Amino acid sequence: MSEFEVVSIISLVGFLVLAVSALSAHRFSLKKGIVMALAWAAIFAIVVLFISLVEG
Repeated sequence: MSEFEVVSIISLVGFLVLAVSALSAHRFSLKKGIVMALAWAAIFAIVVLFISLVEG
């Protein structure tokens, strides 16, 4: 694992902590948070699939 990968992992963990703290500040329930996370994951998956179909 190179030093750039370590920095990337540390920054991603930091971003995750910021996102979770922002969600908890808005008093979202765990169920609503999971539903929102799954919805965003589905949106990103659809976009990635669309781009891969268009490119090749």
